[in-house]
Amino acid sequence: MSTATARHILVKTQDEAENIKKQIESGADFGDLAEKFSKCPSGKQGGDLGSFSPGQMVKEFDQVVFNEEVNKVHGPVQTQFGFHLIEITSRD
Repeated sequence: MSTATARHILVKTQDEAENIKKQIESGADFGDLAEKFSKCPSGKQGGDLGSFSPGQMVKEFDQVVFNEEVNKVHGPVQTQFGFHLIEITSRD
């Protein structure tokens, strides 16, 4: 079975997510921004979610993590929790 590692930043609005993504694309550190802005407890670890398999995260999240390019920031991705910026750090 596939596994992946990823980190994310969870915010309430799409505008917030887009603004943070622009900062990352301009060279800001993903982990620092996760600590500062993420509404998820993982923000304290720079957004790190560790290793997981398909089905362990919500469907919208899984679709990105198990199909999109590794080492790139994706999103905003809307889920029932809010808007995510997702960086896939590895995938087997």
